[in-house]
Amino acid sequence: MIELDGNAIAGDLESVFGVDLSAAYCVCASCGARAFVAESVVYMRGPGTVVRCRSCAAVLMVLVTIGAVTCVDLRGLSALELEV
Repeated sequence: MIELDGNAIAGDLESVFGVDLSAAYCVCASCGARAFVAESVVYMRGPGTVVRCRSCAAVLMVLVTIGAVTCVDLRGLSALELEV
């Protein structure tokens, strides 16, 4: 699989949340690593997009688009912090 960074899903996240989250911090629920969403590891091939922690490779987010609806699973995050 081709490994991308979190910038690859910036448009998808903005369409779901209404704001650019690539500069937001995400905290891995598995290892506690805190990094920008843009620094995460993204795999886009397959039925959905999988976002993994760069530190421990745990799944942080999964995005699946069916028709015009995008479902986002964030259970791998303990926090998603957008600094103002």
